[in-house]
Amino acid sequence: MTDHAQVPASDAKDGYFTEENSADVVIARMAASKDERLRSVMSVLIWHLHAAVKEIEPTEAEWMAAIQFLTQTGQICSDWRQEYILLSDILGVSMLVDAINNRKPTGATETTVLGPFHVSNAPRYENGANICLDGKGEPLLVAGRVSDTAGKPVAGALLDVWQANDEGFYDVQQKGVQPEMNLRGIFKTDADGRYWFRSVKPKYYPIPDDGPVGKLLTAMGRHPFRPAHIHFIVGADGYQPITTHIFTPDCPYLHSDAVFGVKADLIVEFVEKDDAAQATELGFSNPFHTVECNFVLAS
Repeated sequence: MTDHAQVPASDAKDGYFTEENSADVVIARMAASKDERLRSVMSVLIWHLHAAVKEIEPTEAEWMAAIQFLTQTGQICSDWRQEYILLSDILGVSMLVDAINNRKPTGATETTVLGPFHVSNAPRYENGANICLDGKGEPLLVAGRVSDTAGKPVAGALLDVWQANDEGFYDVQQKGVQPEMNLRGIFKTDADGRYWFRSVKPKYYPIPDDGPVGKLLTAMGRHPFRPAHIHFIVGADGYQPITTHIFTPDCPYLHSDAVFGVKADLIVEFVEKDDAAQATELGFSNPFHTVECNFVLAS
């Protein structure tokens, strides 16, 4: 990290604030902070914020509009909606932080953003369970294997899974409309590192765009859509957990994800199957879809 914490006394002009030395003076006032990391982080943020303001030269009305935007962003947040995560997502910051914190060895599954709709108390199911509780959507069988970077199966790995419904909403967005914990579940790999469950084929959907972040997207000439995907958190004792997605290859928004979350290695093949006997065995209508999704964990 660039260190702007040390400011020469001559640059601070005895502590008086001017346009030229604004960042230096503000940073110098933190000299008594006992939290070295906080001082370092805030120094960098202040330095770049002041540089941006000097380059942009906003009017007072424009700066007040920015403050009002941040105020409204906070006001719309609730127990299930985190507008600041959406803001971080659409600016690409969430993906950048993810990339910095998830540098994995070659062969390990790539990570992507958590998103704002994960819940920590999803139900645990046996392999083969159907997480689609409302019966809506195109039936999908998801199966795969969790292994380490040497190809050894990881038994007892936990897979926390969640996705939007056939209309593009997560259950927490439609309380009282969708069944609680619809399209969520936690599964455990067997002795061969394998897991499988039933769901529905995901569809693309817009991030919540009825708030300040949505208005900002419109003003920037951008759409709010996320390509069709299923979320996974995969972890096991002795391995680094991963937060990731799988994406359908036929989605029109793969190259313009509103939150920049798509990576080529996370696009997997969804196969349509016309097999009445297997459909009946799975409790599906025919035809249905299958997808094989394998995860590789780093120790």
